[in-house]
Amino acid sequence: MSTYPNKKSLEKIANQLVKNKLVACVNISKIYSIYSWKGKIEKTPEYIALFKTTQRKKKQLKEKIKETHPYEVPEIVELNVNSINKPYLSWLIESTL
Repeated sequence: MSTYPNKKSLEKIANQLVKNKLVACVNISKIYSIYSWKGKIEKTPEYIALFKTTQRKKKQLKEKIKETHPYEVPEIVELNVNSINKPYLSWLIESTL
């Protein structure tokens, strides 16, 4: 999971990641964030991305996000899934081969 400043920058990396099979899917939603940055409280519209990949590809994915992210300090959060339905998992694996 990561946040981006605008839809354009997020769609660009999302398309590359899907095309290169580092992810099977990227969910994109518009959000509003309130956070502390360099001593100030910021209020900013952002886009949040849920990058869906496999254990095998997660390290490469994190490196690519870090390398291409427009933020000075990008959010890169790994959400561990304890349960996933088998058909979806099969699709996820097949889409990242």
